[in-house]
Amino acid sequence: MRGPLFFLALSALVGCSATGERTQFTGSSSASTGAGAGAGGSTGSTGTMGNGGSVAFDAGKPTDAGTSGPAEVFGQTAGTLYKLDPNTQVVTEVGNFKGCEGDVIDIALDKSGDMFGTTSGSVYKIDKTTAVCTHLADGAFPNSLSFVPAGTLDPNVEALVGYDTDNNYIRIDTTTGAISVIGAGILGDYASSGDIVSVIGGGTYLTVTGGSAPPYCADCIVELDPKTGAIQKNIGALKHGAVFGLAYWGGSAYGFDANGEVFQIDLPSATTTLIQVPNGSGLIWYGAGSTTSAPLIPTQ
Repeated sequence: MRGPLFFLALSALVGCSATGERTQFTGSSSASTGAGAGAGGSTGSTGTMGNGGSVAFDAGKPTDAGTSGPAEVFGQTAGTLYKLDPNTQVVTEVGNFKGCEGDVIDIALDKSGDMFGTTSGSVYKIDKTTAVCTHLADGAFPNSLSFVPAGTLDPNVEALVGYDTDNNYIRIDTTTGAISVIGAGILGDYASSGDIVSVIGGGTYLTVTGGSAPPYCADCIVELDPKTGAIQKNIGALKHGAVFGLAYWGGSAYGFDANGEVFQIDLPSATTTLIQVPNGSGLIWYGAGSTTSAPLIPTQ
């Protein structure tokens, strides 16, 4: 998602422009309710870029340091899944997506490490070891996705959320494809650059662009209230634009941009450190994801 909207060209499903940025796909802006879609249609107040502190994250705090699984975050192009080991900072190719009809526009992982992804017309469960896609539901979906912890929007289960082109904070039912609007026009003068990430017991983060007054963002990383989708804190400007993918591990965020660059983001300062991507020339990242149970401190 861009605001103002720019568009990235790769295929008939992902529209073309001279700037090389991807199209934001969106579902209906009206609140539709499906089985398990949760309470939707409530409107939050417009977010502002302030100097506030971290979000008071009162739901789902873990009793340990996070996942006991392998250190991994994922990024994807339109057709290929990649894995980054945040400890070694080695990027490897998992493989081409198999069974996803059309370009994969974003991915998200739940607390168990199960991966979900969207194309312009469908949502899939994706095997993160083989990139094989299993169709779940049809619809029109945005390209900024993350699960938020249980207790945030639903008392018992994690919710798949994102932002559409109208700056609506939405929830997606992975069983029916139904979309519920949680916060309408919640980003104000800003828009999602393309991805959101949330972690249990930690924060929820979004890359944004736009703004009618300083700090102008192209792009910035902000912290969100995951209950409403409103911006709580402007962490700062990134030295990258078109940050279409965002992930988290061990207290740091990881950005993936349309120029094929991957970088670690220091969350207190928004400073970035470039990560080498083998054979990365010509890659255009479409999205990224990490488990909501990622550790809050480095695991090495």
